[in-house]
Amino acid sequence: MELVKEYLVEKSGYTLHLIPTEKYKTNTIVWKMKAPLDKETATYRALLPNVLQSNSKKYTTTSALRSYLDELYGASFFTDVSKKGEFHIISFTLEVANEKFLQDKTPLLQKAIEFLSEVLQNPNVTDRAFDEATMRKEKHSLKRRIQSVYDDKMRYASVRLVEEMCKDEAYAIHASGDEDKVDKITGASLFDYYERAFMEDKMDLYIIGDIDSNEVENFCSLFQFQDRTTNQQQHVEEKSVTKVKEVKETQDINQGKLNIGCRTNIKYGDSDYFTLQMFNGIFGGFPHSKLFINVREKESLAYYAASRVESHKGLLMIMSGIDSKNYDKAVSIIKEQMDLMKDGSFTDEEISQTKAVIQNQFLETIDSARGVIEVFYHNTVAGTNVAINDWIEKTNSTTRDEIVAVAQKVELDTIYFLSGMEGEQG
Repeated sequence: MELVKEYLVEKSGYTLHLIPTEKYKTNTIVWKMKAPLDKETATYRALLPNVLQSNSKKYTTTSALRSYLDELYGASFFTDVSKKGEFHIISFTLEVANEKFLQDKTPLLQKAIEFLSEVLQNPNVTDRAFDEATMRKEKHSLKRRIQSVYDDKMRYASVRLVEEMCKDEAYAIHASGDEDKVDKITGASLFDYYERAFMEDKMDLYIIGDIDSNEVENFCSLFQFQDRTTNQQQHVEEKSVTKVKEVKETQDINQGKLNIGCRTNIKYGDSDYFTLQMFNGIFGGFPHSKLFINVREKESLAYYAASRVESHKGLLMIMSGIDSKNYDKAVSIIKEQMDLMKDGSFTDEEISQTKAVIQNQFLETIDSARGVIEVFYHNTVAGTNVAINDWIEKTNSTTRDEIVAVAQKVELDTIYFLSGMEGEQG
């Protein structure tokens, strides 16, 4: 199967990833910055990209910046903050039409790269402090975003499970930072952190589309940073579970949220990583999985029931929505499905169906430029080099015995239950 390739060029302070392909009519540019998750810097990192994307020295207002993007045939520009394993990732994404498909031959890709360089390297700063009005607006937005997690009870339960399960681990830190720390950040302290991040972060620039690699590499000479001295390696300690932790919380909600966390100690880049994906697919990853069919369909115990893998931390998360009165029964049936996996009680049909769904899901992911970049970025985070073909080939070659061996490694760690008030009386 003909799949895209990436070409790496080490530049001043960052790595340039060129991914030439004729598949898309747009060019996608993604700037990624990676640093260890840290309580002291998490809120700064959550605020910084939004302040940078708001305006710059050249485009001093948000409307001026957005007007210029409109001039680039409606280019889209947005930021994101996430965590992968115990790393905190900032992303700036810029999507622009490919001028090859336009009658007007404006050098859009060159202009887009110049624009990104302006935003990253020439912020709207006076006397070593970010613009005060921008700070006020973006701090308010960040607080709203952090608060929104508490309003969405499915997300809230997922966050609380991680907080309880990974109490003394960096992974418990929120990607969006801490609401109590937002107001303490000033334009000057954020500028100090900006300088530090661009000096210390592992930085990667991905450019994908129908591009001339040499030409693009020339354009990228605009980005000039100090060479890195820090070597960030993914180091997630293996943990074995001595006692399953059970945490119950009540709020005024109609539907209980039962979230269960397991340790697998299998991370992206490990030899059995793709087997873990197969295990998850049969267990709870898809509508044909055991959790969906047995907990939701057969027993009608749950409004939803699914599981997912945290690829860079070696965790398996189970999420379900249940009535509080069904707590014991739901926990018991979920444990039963796990025991069936450990015993190898799944059919050849379940194996082949899961392989087909994983393959389709992967092909769908790499059908988009951003999906391709995310697949390649896994290697950067994990410090490995898994080829894009491996995702399909290694999944397809997975055997029943390998799935059972992975199932044996999965250990139940924490059960978190958010119930409605009626659960309190019960």
